[in-house]
Amino acid sequence: MKAAVVHDFTQPLVIEDRPVPAPAPHQVLVRIEASGLCHTDIHAAHGDWPVKPAPPFVPGHEGVGVVEAAGDQVRHVQVGERVAVAWLADACGRCDHCVSGWETLCLRQHNSGYSVDGAYAEYALAHGDYVIPVPDGIDPLDAAPLSCAGVTTYKALKVSGAAPGTRVLVSGIGGLGHLALQYARIFGAETIAVDVTDDKLALARELGADHVLDARTQDVAAEVQRLGGAHAAVALAVSNASFQAAYGSLRRGGTLVLVALPAEGKLELPVFDTVLNGTKVIGSIVGTRQDLAEVFRLHALGRTRVIRETRRLEEVNTCFDEVLAGKVSARLVFDLR
Repeated sequence: MKAAVVHDFTQPLVIEDRPVPAPAPHQVLVRIEASGLCHTDIHAAHGDWPVKPAPPFVPGHEGVGVVEAAGDQVRHVQVGERVAVAWLADACGRCDHCVSGWETLCLRQHNSGYSVDGAYAEYALAHGDYVIPVPDGIDPLDAAPLSCAGVTTYKALKVSGAAPGTRVLVSGIGGLGHLALQYARIFGAETIAVDVTDDKLALARELGADHVLDARTQDVAAEVQRLGGAHAAVALAVSNASFQAAYGSLRRGGTLVLVALPAEGKLELPVFDTVLNGTKVIGSIVGTRQDLAEVFRLHALGRTRVIRETRRLEEVNTCFDEVLAGKVSARLVFDLR
C-alpha cells in the first residue's frame, strides 16, 4: 500500500510503499477512500506539541473507508461497511471518564495518526469498537472532515451552552469554523463570525452569519459588546490575539470555549473581571463516538454543508504549505479512490 510517512520532524513526509497490515483480533482493516487534512496533522508532523509522536509514523485522523477484513473479536461492524477512523483510536473503556460519557478525556487513550498510525494511507488498522459507521448517502469526501472538524466544533457548541435566543461568536471561519457556524445556527443561536481574510468573511456571509466582523479593521470585543455581548465564544483561530478578543466579547455569565491549539498558545485572564462577571473558560477536545454519530445524522438530513477541496496523497507536502499560508478555503481532503 501507499502511505505518507513522517520520518523526521524537520523533513517533508515521504510517500512510500508498505505491506498491507493484517488486523489483530480486535481490529478492522479499512481501505481508505478519503482522508482529511487537519492542522493537528501538521503539528504532529512537525513535532510542535510537548507530547510528541514517535517517527516513523503515518498521520491522519479523518479517515473514511470500507472495512476489508475484521478480527474474530469484532462484533459492531461488518466487512463491507463504510466507517470513519477518527482521532480517538481507542480508550480504556473502564475509567470514570470513559463510563461517564467523556471517553475523550481517558488518560490511556490512543490517537489516530499520533500515537498509532493513521489514515494518510491506502489502508489503515483501527479498533473495531472505535470506528464509527458512516450512513449511506454521505459522500466519503464530506464524511472525512466531519470526523474531526465536524465533531470537534459540534462538541464545542454543545459545551458552550448555545441555545435558541443566545448569541454565539465563532472566531476563525476556516475548516472548523465554517462548520461551527452552521452548528450554532442549528442550535438556534444568533451568530457572529470573525475572521481576517476577505474570502473567509465572504464564506461566513454565504453560510448565513447574522453578523460578520473583520478583525483587521474592527475592534471585535467592542463591536460584540455593542450587540449585547456573546453568551458563548468558540475560539478556533490559531492566534493568541483572537483568544483575547473572544474573551473580551463575552457578556456577563458568558462562556469562552478554547479549541484551537497554537504551539505557543496563551490566554491572560483578568481575575477580577472573570470573577465579577461569572465568566467561564473551558477547553473542548474533539468529541465522542456518540457525538460523531449525531454529526453524521445531521449531515445525512441535509443540515450541514462541507466546504472542501480534494487533493492526491502525493501532494501532501504542498498541501501542508497551503494550509500554513492560509490559502485554503476551508478543508483539504485526500481522495485515495
